[in-house]
Amino acid sequence: MLVAAIVFWLAAWGMNVAIANSPGRDTTPARVMVPLMFGVALLVLWEGLVTAFNVPGVILPPPSQVAQTIAGSTGMLWIDFRQTLLKGALSGYAIGCVVAFLVAVLIDRVPFLTRGLLPIGNFVAALPIVGIAPILVSWYGFDWQSKAAVVVVMVFFPMLVNTVQGLRETDAMQRDLMRTYGASYWQTLMKLRLPAAMPFIFNGLKISSSLALIGAIVAEYFGSPTHGMGFRISTGVGSLSIDLVWAEIAVAALAGTLFYGLVAWFERRVTFWHPSHWH
Repeated sequence: MLVAAIVFWLAAWGMNVAIANSPGRDTTPARVMVPLMFGVALLVLWEGLVTAFNVPGVILPPPSQVAQTIAGSTGMLWIDFRQTLLKGALSGYAIGCVVAFLVAVLIDRVPFLTRGLLPIGNFVAALPIVGIAPILVSWYGFDWQSKAAVVVVMVFFPMLVNTVQGLRETDAMQRDLMRTYGASYWQTLMKLRLPAAMPFIFNGLKISSSLALIGAIVAEYFGSPTHGMGFRISTGVGSLSIDLVWAEIAVAALAGTLFYGLVAWFERRVTFWHPSHWH
């Protein structure tokens, strides 16, 4: 089994090298195939190593066992996914990003707030999430509202800093030209500064997309209903159901990747004019 896994891994490695050096390496199928083959090769190697060395399932279950657990627990995984991602992470992400965006525009409009709010935002961002989470859980209860509050704290500062930086991206000559045309502050904001800030805003959205899922899962460690990804992971470790823990981790990783990819997809369509998308 181990020899077969190593042979498969080497074959996948050679195929990836061939695709990366082929004339069609920049096509969409090639870009999808290379990471897909790499991921499958790692899973096969993982399966071979665990099986060959008889690693106990409570230490590291093989991917085939994790896949069986996922197939046999789809109902429970969906309930956990809905509680953690759809209710806690997404609601907190939306609230935190919208509020951070509005505060960034306010800071841009009222310059003295830059010296007042940004240091406070920096202070909040430096607070340890494992210290803040139990406090917010005690304030907002065990349901998804407390997880959304934790996510708001985690995503607010990255979104605020990126938006403020993006609104400063235009130079004085461009703003002077808008004033020459008689444009108001809001016309300059909507037609010049916000379009120029879009790459920074999407950077904040992409960073926050990863933080949102992490925040929601970590918050469930400090109190939640009897479902949710963080709750299931913590109880799964306690009951030595490690295959279920890995199943939850796999679902969370897949959901986080798809969420990040969706934001990146919107970014490419909104900021198609940016030089970073030309290659």
